[in-house]
Amino acid sequence: MSLTVGFPNPGAVTIGGKSTATVDALSEAGAEASSKALGKDGDSNQVRTGGAAPEESKTESESGGNQSLTVKLLLKRMQELQKQLKEQQQQLAAAQAASYSTPEAKATAVMAIQGQIADTNAALATVAGALVKELAKGTGSGGVINTTA
Repeated sequence: MSLTVGFPNPGAVTIGGKSTATVDALSEAGAEASSKALGKDGDSNQVRTGGAAPEESKTESESGGNQSLTVKLLLKRMQELQKQLKEQQQQLAAAQAASYSTPEAKATAVMAIQGQIADTNAALATVAGALVKELAKGTGSGGVINTTA
């Protein structure tokens, strides 16, 4: 006998107060850091000869090197959610403009997308709250917080 549990919005699931995306990113970052510390670089087969720096290092230096990993992950998650919200708003506009066989079908389609938008807004609010808490941790030391994103 097996039991399957489905979540309507798996992005809203938290593990230890952190979203699954944050947990995944933290575990990947930890694995990457440990492999670099052991000298096992995954890119050892790659030859680099001058030119532009890899995109990853550019974004890390632009996002502020003095921010904690958690803050960076929360900012990244917030950007992902904002992008998702834009896409959902476009879907809503398309659903409202489309023609349906019955008014009930249109209402059902529009309400489904509105529900997704509500879920995304709730996730955004959760991430924003976690970001505020994380940034507030550093304010006791008298440091300056850069609030531009």
